[in-house]
Amino acid sequence: MSPAHDTADGTVSPKPRGDTAWHRGGRLALGLILPLALVIGWESAVHTGLAQGRLMPPPSRIAVTLYDLAASGDLWMHVQATLVRVALGFAFGAVAGIAAGALTGALPIARHILDPTLQALRAVPSLAWVPLFILWLGILETPKVALIAVGVFFPVYIGVAGAIASVDRKLIEVGRIFRLSTLQLARRILLPAVLPATLTALRTGLGLGFLFVVAAELMGASEGLGYLLIDGQQFSKADQILAAIIAFAILGKLADTVLVAVTRPLTRWQDTARETL
Repeated sequence: MSPAHDTADGTVSPKPRGDTAWHRGGRLALGLILPLALVIGWESAVHTGLAQGRLMPPPSRIAVTLYDLAASGDLWMHVQATLVRVALGFAFGAVAGIAAGALTGALPIARHILDPTLQALRAVPSLAWVPLFILWLGILETPKVALIAVGVFFPVYIGVAGAIASVDRKLIEVGRIFRLSTLQLARRILLPAVLPATLTALRTGLGLGFLFVVAAELMGASEGLGYLLIDGQQFSKADQILAAIIAFAILGKLADTVLVAVTRPLTRWQDTARETL
């Protein structure tokens, strides 16, 4: 929703959006203030002797490590391995979560049968699945993708089921008054009502996918950012550990940005106050 201003006749009209690019650049600059302040502050603390750089290397040393990993090609190999695992796990987990959430949200009998078991399984820690998946699926890629899919499944399932269950009953009654068929009711009323919450659940699931990939790459992985973390821990390479963490942060943010950009047209009809608050 664009900002508004008063016209000569007293009505309110929206301002033109000619400064959209400027606003985007301004938001980007504001988002960089905190990380840049942290980088400059820590670099200064190490160089002035206020902090030691052995266990917490300064940003300059981490940047050199990232550059060396990128120049050797190791960084891109590890990033590619992690992204493939997260993408596959997210795809399987999201599809299963949407299907299960739609089933339990729409059918009370399915909710009574499935939801208690799924809620109990949701409380199982991620690392508890590792030995079982290794026993069932071996130590190759399949158990890693399965573990990530489990992490993605539950937030998507909860989001979709909760969105369907919270649809205003009056909207359904209006659809029935207009004699909409079941398919029309789902497409024109239910889908728009649950879509925003579903997209939020997908973003949450994607974030957990990056969280679970670290646990997944504990299962005998020889490549991936999680492997870089473990390798750095074993050989006391604090700069490599922090480089892997920064790579995770950048990848996670980029993946979330892509997901938001891809799904934004689906909710273009929303008239929210997000940009005016």
